[in-house]
Amino acid sequence: QVQLVESGGGLVQAGGSLRLSCAASGRTFSNYAMGWFRQAPGKEREFVAAISWSGSATYYADSVKGRFTISRDNAKNTVYLQMNSLKPEDTAVYYCAAEKTAWVRRQYDYWGQGTQVTVSS
Repeated sequence: QVQLVESGGGLVQAGGSLRLSCAASGRTFSNYAMGWFRQAPGKEREFVAAISWSGSATYYADSVKGRFTISRDNAKNTVYLQMNSLKPEDTAVYYCAAEKTAWVRRQYDYWGQGTQVTVSS
């Protein structure tokens, strides 16, 4: 069992930056591929970014490519999402997720509770 706790959300002006963190419990964090998703009001949850167990492989949604960076620190059991050049349309609840595989398959087994990101225009 893995528990995920997101933090780092908040209110930021358009063009600003935020860094989200997702802390994972358990000793097998390095065995899991990780992902970030988001859900805006009235919309379905959408994929944002994913990272393999070692960080050697990363994937991004087209809408965030070049602006967001996913990374991880296995020694700290934490995955990050650095968000730059934020836009109002990035406003959403952001969730991290873990899948019981080293490489990204986007079939997630565990989810965090989410952290709110609000970008004002």
